[in-house]
Amino acid sequence: MNNVKVFVLMAGLSALVVAIGGAIGGSTGAAIALALSAVMNFVAYYGSSSMVLRAYGARVVGASEAPELYAMVDRLRQRAGLPMPTVAIAPHAQPNAFATGRDPEHAVVCVTEGIVRLVSRDELEGVIAHELAHIKNRDMLLQTIAATMAGAVANLAQFGFLFGGARDEDGESHPIAGLLTMLLAPIAAMLIQFAISRQREFKADAVGAEISGRPLSLANALQKLELGAHRIPMQVSPAVAPLAQVNPLAFAGGGIAKLFSTHPPTAERVARLTAMAA
Repeated sequence: MNNVKVFVLMAGLSALVVAIGGAIGGSTGAAIALALSAVMNFVAYYGSSSMVLRAYGARVVGASEAPELYAMVDRLRQRAGLPMPTVAIAPHAQPNAFATGRDPEHAVVCVTEGIVRLVSRDELEGVIAHELAHIKNRDMLLQTIAATMAGAVANLAQFGFLFGGARDEDGESHPIAGLLTMLLAPIAAMLIQFAISRQREFKADAVGAEISGRPLSLANALQKLELGAHRIPMQVSPAVAPLAQVNPLAFAGGGIAKLFSTHPPTAERVARLTAMAA
C-alpha cells in the first residue's frame, strides 16, 4: 500500500509538470517540460551524493578513523544484503543521520557528531539500519526525482508567468491564470513531494527495524533525535534537510509551517515501531 501511494503521488507530480508545460506552450510546451525534468533528474541523479555531503559539511571516514562506526555499518549492511556504503561524519552538534547516493553501489551513510555522543549503541544501530533501509528501498533516487520535478514545476510556472501566463487553444494569453499557476503550482508540487517523503520514512522505519532486529531501539532514538532538533539548531540548506532522519529545520517555524512536513509525526512513527516490537 505504501508503494501504491508513492506511485500515485509520483504520477501526480509528473502530470503537474506536463500540464504546466502544456498550459504555457501546448503540446510542444508539454514535451519541452518533460524533457527539462528528465535533464534535471539526470544531473541530480549523478551529482546528488557529493552535493549533499558538501551541504552538510561532512567528511568521509574509513575504518582507521572511526573503527566502531565503520564496523557497525559493515555488520548491518551485510544483514541487509547491501554493498558497503561510504561512511561519513558531519560536524554538527544536533543528533541526526542521513543516506544519499544514486544507488546501493554508490551510497553514503552519514551521521552527525552529536548523534554519536547522545544515543546508545543499540539506538545508533537502529538509526543506521533506518538509513540502510533507505538505500535498500532506493529512496534516494525516488526523493531526488521528486525534489527535482517539484523544482521544475516552480521554474516552469515562473517562466510561464514571465512570458505571458497561461494560453488557450487559440494562443491567447491569460495573465491572471498565469499568476495563479505561478503561485499555486509550486505549492501543489511541494505538498506532493513532502507526501512522498513521509511515506518513504514510514517504509524505512519498518525495513530498518527488520534489519537491526530492534524496533524499540529505533523508536527510542527517534524520540531523542526529535528532542535534539528542538534544542540544538543546525545550519543546513532547506534543500537537503528532508534527507535527515528527523528534519533538522522542522522546528524553525510554527503555525501553518507545520502543514508542510517532510517527515511523519515522530509519535506516529514510534507507535508503529512499538506495534512491530509487540
